[in-house]
Amino acid sequence: MGRRVRDRSEPEEELSPVPGVDLLADADRPNSWFLLVEGTPQSHVDLADPSYLDFSYVRRIAHAADLVAPEGEPIEALHLGAGALTVARYVAHTRPGSTQRAVDVDAALVEMVRRRLPWDRRARLRVGIDDARTWIGARHDACADLIVSDVFSGARTPARLTSTEFYAEAARVLRPDGLLVVNVGDGYALKHTRAQVATVRSVLPHAVLTAEPGILRGRRFGNLVIVAGHRPLPEEELGRRAHRDTEMARMVAGEDLNRFVSGHAPVHDADAVDSPEPPVDLF
Repeated sequence: MGRRVRDRSEPEEELSPVPGVDLLADADRPNSWFLLVEGTPQSHVDLADPSYLDFSYVRRIAHAADLVAPEGEPIEALHLGAGALTVARYVAHTRPGSTQRAVDVDAALVEMVRRRLPWDRRARLRVGIDDARTWIGARHDACADLIVSDVFSGARTPARLTSTEFYAEAARVLRPDGLLVVNVGDGYALKHTRAQVATVRSVLPHAVLTAEPGILRGRRFGNLVIVAGHRPLPEEELGRRAHRDTEMARMVAGEDLNRFVSGHAPVHDADAVDSPEPPVDLF
């Protein structure tokens, strides 16, 4: 990641009481932290400035959050995969009064984040412990303006969160003008991403894909972000924001996206697989 972390005087068990989880201070920004799970960077949070987003793919998720409603207007958001709640903190900061719910299967991780990286008590944010697919299946129809699916077990997204059946539940919960945002980890031929785009579009026909050029060309493994909805998306502004990012990204849409997914069928529960394992030296 090319970033430094501070040495800490606290005992390791106090700093990171959850097996496989590391909480490391960012030496370049005071009061900022990296959350690593099984060696994989999962989150970065700046407790003093929740609008600061260190990871480029998180900024691209935030672009969708910025455009789902008029600037500053409160929204209702659901976050599948809590991590350090980076995007939820961002939404609470940029859209005061928003109602947000997040879910994570790891109760110990959630408690550690709650204790060590507390969020603004004024935020209308609740975090539950549950399986993400079971949890989204229990939500009411058309109750969310924004759904962010960013679930990883270690460095891989579980198969049950990559299928048509799963995305159909998300589409049911999404409001007509809402946006579903999916973080996908992939590389090289991008076979998993191509299938994921085809799968999402089978239930939400309007979609775009953003990623850094090197990832889209298959030169390296990384994060790709799918944005989808029931209705046409603000494609021009999503593309502009991706291009202007400090780590310039590209957007694939329209006929280019049709070519990108050509030959790839939607994935169903019966044939779904976990997302690809990153290269061992990626992190």
